[in-house]
Amino acid sequence: MLTLLFDGIAYGMLLFVLAVGLAVTLGLMNFVNLAHGAFAMAGGYVTVLLMNRLGVPFLATLPAAFILTALAGALLERTLYRPMYAKPHLDQVLFSIGLVFMAVTAVDWLIGSQQQMIQVPPWLQGRFDFAAVGIGKYRLFLIVLCGVLTIALQAVLTRTRFGSRLRAAVDDARVAQGLGINTSQVFLLTFAVGSGLAGLGGALGAEVLGLDPSFPLKFMIYFLIVVSVGGTTTITGPLLAALLLGIADVFGKYYVPKLGAFIVYTLMIVILTLRPQGLFGRGATR
Repeated sequence: MLTLLFDGIAYGMLLFVLAVGLAVTLGLMNFVNLAHGAFAMAGGYVTVLLMNRLGVPFLATLPAAFILTALAGALLERTLYRPMYAKPHLDQVLFSIGLVFMAVTAVDWLIGSQQQMIQVPPWLQGRFDFAAVGIGKYRLFLIVLCGVLTIALQAVLTRTRFGSRLRAAVDDARVAQGLGINTSQVFLLTFAVGSGLAGLGGALGAEVLGLDPSFPLKFMIYFLIVVSVGGTTTITGPLLAALLLGIADVFGKYYVPKLGAFIVYTLMIVILTLRPQGLFGRGATR
């Protein structure tokens, strides 16, 4: 049971890194970007292509996945996303869904529909046996790395000038501009970092989740569950939601494989029924 709990925590931490960019764009920028999974898929394919075709070491592909998807996010924010900020949420949903299907089709045509696999370094393979608990080395690596990213992201949003400017720009963009804050630049950087984190999560998850052109569609609902259950006003909410989702999914698929997804959705419905604003939504903090 402890082994399952450990694997569930690792899975939850990975889901958090994958979904936190959506939480930031939705909660802080008030933009519904359902194409978030496409950036995660892009990061996964960056790692796969660099490793399998160019022989780049796994760890060296991780910053590449973050940087390239962040640059792609910045480019799309400037050209496609920015005109959609003032549109109704339904327009944003339809627009981003269209981008998802375009990305799926493009990857299927350029690379193929087959499942992509990567080989992590030997020192990340296998397990540690500690007190009758099997601890996967790669799962432990995920927990440590994602934990560091979580702490760093929380510090940036709460303890830096950029975080203060972002919160000010979200609360009232006109007032923030009057105070000399370049809200356009703040939103650009925020969107780029959110996209980069998704790409990094896709790179880290290629070995655990698998990777094929349908990746954004398969995991879109998981990203939305993390954001809706956790709330979008803090980093803590999506983190807790991702951990709950990861643990419930691992335990459910192990003990009742046919009802694994049912358990996850039931948990989501119960939480949202009791707390419609999410675990740490605005209504819970007033």
